[in-house]
Amino acid sequence: MQSKEIGGMACLVLTAMIWGFAFVSQVQGMDSTTPLFFGATRFTLGAVSLLPLLWFRRDGIARRERARRAAGHGPDVVFGDGRKMTMPAWLGNPVVASVICGVVLFTASTVQQYGILYSGSAGRSGFITALYIVMTPLLAFVVLRRRVHAGVMVSVAISVVGFYLLCVTDGFGSITVADVVLLLTAVLFAGHILVIDTFGRDMDPILLSFGQIATTAALSWIGSLFEGSIDWNGATHSWFAIVYAGVCSAGVAYTLQVVGQQLVPPTRASVIMSLESFFSAVGGVIILGETMTPRACVGCALIFAGTVLAQMPARIPGSRMRRG
Repeated sequence: MQSKEIGGMACLVLTAMIWGFAFVSQVQGMDSTTPLFFGATRFTLGAVSLLPLLWFRRDGIARRERARRAAGHGPDVVFGDGRKMTMPAWLGNPVVASVICGVVLFTASTVQQYGILYSGSAGRSGFITALYIVMTPLLAFVVLRRRVHAGVMVSVAISVVGFYLLCVTDGFGSITVADVVLLLTAVLFAGHILVIDTFGRDMDPILLSFGQIATTAALSWIGSLFEGSIDWNGATHSWFAIVYAGVCSAGVAYTLQVVGQQLVPPTRASVIMSLESFFSAVGGVIILGETMTPRACVGCALIFAGTVLAQMPARIPGSRMRRG
């Protein structure tokens, strides 16, 4: 293994750790802000933090956009039987694609933040949200009729057992509202991956990240205004959580991800990024003092194993760009 690849793996481990510990910030932010206002401030900082990286990559972004325009066609929807449906060219415009992906990201991240509010647990939230990795190929099968290979079915079975051990402690009535909301979050993030795969395939990943994060920030501000939840005193109390969740999980983590994925093979990179859920549990224990029963720990381990198995060769193409 070359030293460059080792350095790339280190970048990806740091990325997973930053995103995992962001769940801790999301829990802490709920002490004094609402989900929508937390999202508004967080994603605004996230968009701003990506500006230096956009400037650094400006020449590559311009070349990619010229190539897209020269192609003269819109995004392709690829079905499992090999058929392609080409959409109008205007849907491939970076602004339009960013808004479409941003609307889905806003929905997923807001639902997730409510799930974290109800759960209050960084580790539990991280592992349930991580199920989006398993759900992505299943959703692709349902919506696009893409083939599901045997490894995915095994990963689904393992993850279902893991979810049962983590959440069903005293009959199915023990599943909480937070568990259901976070499970819905996983479905929404799986949809987000497929939307990115369709509309953002020809875009620079950092430009797409900036566009969808800026869209999410704008929608969160609108929601906060209608909700009447803008509270700067509350934001002051949660300033570190907001800054970490915004700047670190966007500008810093995406920069590390771009560097890491240029040096590490895709399959290995995706497995390393799966450590996000592990780090969410570590952060919950160290910072929030969370504890898990042995049964819950086994459930988390099975969910982690399922998400890793789901990313073995033949995984659904797409970007690891959620988040939040």
